[in-house]
Amino acid sequence: MTVDSTIVTYLENLARIRLTDTEREKCTDDLQRIISYFDELDAVDTEDVLPLSHAFEQVNITRLDEVLPSFPTEAILQNAPRQKDNCFLVQRTVE
Repeated sequence: MTVDSTIVTYLENLARIRLTDTEREKCTDDLQRIISYFDELDAVDTEDVLPLSHAFEQVNITRLDEVLPSFPTEAILQNAPRQKDNCFLVQRTVE
């Protein structure tokens, strides 16, 4: 595929931008290089290559969900300015 000024003008309209002649020429060259790179990748034999979702194998590293001892309620609430029924008591924020 070759990139010409028609394609660049079409892309300008899609992107709602205006390019100068110099920018349009550079864009044409850049797009042509990108397309030729994809042609190069297309030539690579991938017949026996399995599809990947990640470049590296992903392993979900999580800890076991175990019940462990916690701080006693009294120790947690000892510095609370106000408490009620073993809970922190705070000012009402919604009226």
